[in-house]
Amino acid sequence: KLAEKLTILNDRGVGMLTRLYNIKKACGDPKAKPSYLIDKNLESAVKFIVRKFPAVETRNNNQQLAQLQKEKSEILKNLALYYFTFVDVMEFKDHVCELLNTIDVCQVFFDITVNFDLTKNYLDLIITYTTLMILLSRIEERKAIIGLYNYAHEMTHGASDREYPRLGQMIVDYENPLKKMMEEFVPHSKSLSDALISLQMVYPRRNLSADQWRNAQLLSLISAPSTMLNPAQSDTMPCEYLSLDAMEKWIIFGFILCHGILNSDATALNLWKLALQSSSCLALFRDEVFHIHKAAEDLFVNIRGYNKRINDIRECKEAAVSHAGSMHRERRKFLRSALKELATVLSDQPGLLGPKALFVFMALSFARDEIIWLLRHADNMPKKSADDFIDKHIAELIFYMEELRAHVRKYGPVMQRYYVQYLSGFDAVVLNELVQNLSVCPEDESIIMSSFVNTMTSLSVKQVEDGEVFDFRGMRLDWFRLQAYTSVSKASLGLADHRELGKMMNTIIFHTKMVDSLVEMLVETSDLSIFCFYSRAFEKMFQQCLELPSQSRYSIAFPLLCTHFMSCTHELCPEERHHIGDRSLSLCNMFLDEMAKQARNLITDICTEQCTLSDQLLPKHCAKTISQAVNKKSKKQTGKKGEPEREKPGVESMRKNRLVVTNLDKLHTALSELCFSINYVPNMVVWEHTFTPREYLTSHLEIRFTKSIVGMTMYNQATQEIAKPSELLTSVRAYMTVLQSIENYVQIDITRVFNNVLLQQTQHLDSHGEPTITSLYTNWYLETLLRQVSNGHIAYFPAMKAFVNLPTENELTFNAEEYSDISEMRALSELLGPYGMKFLSESLMWHISSQVAELKKLVVENVEVLTQMRTSFDKPDQMAALFKRLSSVDSVLKRMTIIGVILSFRSLAQEALRDVLSYHIPFLVSSIEDFKDHIPRETDMKV
Repeated sequence: KLAEKLTILNDRGVGMLTRLYNIKKACGDPKAKPSYLIDKNLESAVKFIVRKFPAVETRNNNQQLAQLQKEKSEILKNLALYYFTFVDVMEFKDHVCELLNTIDVCQVFFDITVNFDLTKNYLDLIITYTTLMILLSRIEERKAIIGLYNYAHEMTHGASDREYPRLGQMIVDYENPLKKMMEEFVPHSKSLSDALISLQMVYPRRNLSADQWRNAQLLSLISAPSTMLNPAQSDTMPCEYLSLDAMEKWIIFGFILCHGILNSDATALNLWKLALQSSSCLALFRDEVFHIHKAAEDLFVNIRGYNKRINDIRECKEAAVSHAGSMHRERRKFLRSALKELATVLSDQPGLLGPKALFVFMALSFARDEIIWLLRHADNMPKKSADDFIDKHIAELIFYMEELRAHVRKYGPVMQRYYVQYLSGFDAVVLNELVQNLSVCPEDESIIMSSFVNTMTSLSVKQVEDGEVFDFRGMRLDWFRLQAYTSVSKASLGLADHRELGKMMNTIIFHTKMVDSLVEMLVETSDLSIFCFYSRAFEKMFQQCLELPSQSRYSIAFPLLCTHFMSCTHELCPEERHHIGDRSLSLCNMFLDEMAKQARNLITDICTEQCTLSDQLLPKHCAKTISQAVNKKSKKQTGKKGEPEREKPGVESMRKNRLVVTNLDKLHTALSELCFSINYVPNMVVWEHTFTPREYLTSHLEIRFTKSIVGMTMYNQATQEIAKPSELLTSVRAYMTVLQSIENYVQIDITRVFNNVLLQQTQHLDSHGEPTITSLYTNWYLETLLRQVSNGHIAYFPAMKAFVNLPTENELTFNAEEYSDISEMRALSELLGPYGMKFLSESLMWHISSQVAELKKLVVENVEVLTQMRTSFDKPDQMAALFKRLSSVDSVLKRMTIIGVILSFRSLAQEALRDVLSYHIPFLVSSIEDFKDHIPRETDMKV
């Protein structure tokens, strides 16, 4: 059952790693740490337990353990999850050791190019086991947690936990995990070294420089047009997209565990050196790293006769520090252009995804390896060579990866059609011939082979067209089992003697994955969920991307990466799903928000420029030009030199040279780049939440447009200054023109923005409770303009239909005519709309009603005199005497004047509103007037 055990243990190993990682992070965080480890009352007990570990002494030292006695039940309950995770690690170790012994006894043949699944799973298991033991040794509180739990168990149940003696011994044995494992792996070194040496055909070919890739025209579909439709073939299909990162882990940890082979086999030594020169550190798990050179040197330094190996390590360390950074930088540079070409060709000709699917997964795997390498080394490298570890163009590479992933998801059915035909029409025939030509084929193997052929022969394109769900997992597991059966030493059909069969089946397995496992293949080759654990670096990369105008078009790659995060979770550690899910949501939200803010700021800058330009066209600026023209006619000299001629509006559009780039050009370029990114996907799903990038931009534009309109009124409460309605209208129109042009870049409904914002501006307060232009202008006209009228500084001029300033000692700060003539009132009506003008009218009427209320009071005050005057119209003498008895006569006149002034202003406003409505909705206005004029009074109620 080698295949089944390897599959289960590898999956369980990743789950155990996830749990240990979370324990380590919890213990490293004071907020998440188990409270017993930082409780002052338990401090002496914890120190005692750790010092005596793994021995248990409960009889003596009662004082130190007294506090423990009080909290034993709580400790048992709260530390159980931690304790039993360590027990699970021990059980996992037992199962792995048992399986490794079985593999040694069976003398299993390993060759990554033939029995790929068996060799890969075997190497993966050893690395998972090694990583698990290293990670366990890094949890500093492990002795305290295990000891505390066991003491609490002993106090509660009168005996130690049954797993404790073995667990305690394992913790002590694996203080220095690699040293212990080097001893442990002596019997396994033959199998392990065979598996590692089989990488000699794969690893050096993958670990090439960018120039070698370039010369080979790697990943290029158009370098040889004649072969463009030929399927991308290889004898080692699954090795082509195997992670370089994984191979380096196999080689480095593998040869540390079976180090004897380095002295006797030149191939092994070359692989080891090549891996040591490529990196300075390896990823153990997520953001936990392992510094290769120092660890290897520390392990080998105590072994006699290893001076040569230690020198090799030091030389490789020098090479890694001085050359690895630049080599990987060049690789990323090459991959950017290669992936761009691949994505562009495939978007134009998606049919090529069939024959060239291998290229896509190779490209994704290569790019993923380089990104992970950079992420890992950027935090763990000497600062002197920092330039090689800061890549401002990383967003571009991630973006093209996302583009290729999108192509695979979108055109999955195209690939399915191609490979269903490939499997049934070619693979089945070739495999059948291979099976027929086998000299020996036992019954069990023959049955499995026949089932492969039958499964493939029964496939048809109609199944794809009907949307049938394919599932070849059983077939792939059977091939894994077959590899195990045929790779043991006593197998009657030895895979080592039938390499062609192995290579053919590996190709077939790749073809089946193209039919039923495209999503899993994308996760395997291009999952970048590791960014979840490098939040600071992730955010820094995003900021660099936004700051560089040429890269901002790729900024959408960062929110898209947040969709990967959930793939790093494991069913053995369900509690971290919420934590990682929340992190993915908050990061995605932050990225989209920042992109929208950046776009909004660019739009605001463009609007400011355009408002300045439209301001130059205002009528007030033509006075100077007219006066200059008049002066020229009368030939008056204006001083010796003469005034320099003012630049006329429109000069900015005259270009003498195409290379001259104005500020507006730069803003438009930056905006179009960023909008490409915002418009790239209509929406994305992160942890069952849907994000719509365009909506972020829309909401930011609404908020900014609202603030800008109110800001452009330039209302100053202290000096009572405000912009003229006509000038504000010009600025608002300029602003709207720019906003309307955004629809050329992004598919958003700007009309909706206008409706939301401008309709709110017609109300007294907007949706955030802030004052609007309606309230600002209403206040200004009532409190400033009309108050000055009642103070006698301004008068109404019916002929001009405006209010004009009167010559007074104290000159007013504004000219009333410039705020109340027909054009200004029409502009005000345009801005405030019918609702705003209704609010203005109601405010005016409220003032009139308050004046009428005051008049009523005066009438009541003089009611007797007025009654007498009413009957004395024909008695002038009596009238004169009664008139003198009236009080507050001036007040009456003043209040009547105020009412008249307000009514005059209201009639101006209403007339302006009628003019504006007649211009905008002439037919509707004329229909309403017709109703009003022609319906008889008595039918009014019916209408």
